[in-house]
Amino acid sequence: MDEKEERKEFDVGKAIRECREQKELSVELIAGKIGLSYEQLVEIENGKVSPALGVLIRISKALGVSVGTLMGEKPTQTFMIVRKNEMKEHFHSVSKESLGYGYSYVPLGQEKKDRYMEPFLVTFEPDVYVDDRMTVHEGEEFIYVLQGELEIILDQHREVLHPGDSIYYEGSIPHLLKCHGNIPAKIVAIIYVSNPQQMVGKSPRICDVNDDHGKIFD
Repeated sequence: MDEKEERKEFDVGKAIRECREQKELSVELIAGKIGLSYEQLVEIENGKVSPALGVLIRISKALGVSVGTLMGEKPTQTFMIVRKNEMKEHFHSVSKESLGYGYSYVPLGQEKKDRYMEPFLVTFEPDVYVDDRMTVHEGEEFIYVLQGELEIILDQHREVLHPGDSIYYEGSIPHLLKCHGNIPAKIVAIIYVSNPQQMVGKSPRICDVNDDHGKIFD
């Protein structure tokens, strides 16, 4: 059996809907906070579209829960080890219908409780059409390139990162990430996120610089 066929992804959309309903929050309210339309959030909740990573982070903040909660995690450990052969069990891909299509990711901090950072192994695919609008959001990001070439645009500055290169930047800087070249770009990405409980009742200051919702990684 092909490795991709063995991957069973957690129903993120169902988890989002159940969490929202449990908190008695409307689709309109959450969609408005994160910059999605009512229809787009409904498609995510119904499993018709898998959300881009940046969108998932926005949703988690709007709901006042961790990203891991929406991935079915129940963190209880003070440290977390992910073995190489376990990664496929936590694989998430962004569906073709979703904005941000063209990459997949594996969360690396699933069982670590009370965490403020979200580490991921992210793979950007080559030869995939990418919307060139940039995004901004709260927090900070650190990226280390493992394989291939990663193109990153920070406001008016453009760089191509190679294996062994890294970058650390403020999420408030308009930015865009995508594969550069003809082989997949694989990176370790660490996103600093504020305590989601601090976001309850507040509108997260996360927005697209073109007043739209997230593209690509953020």
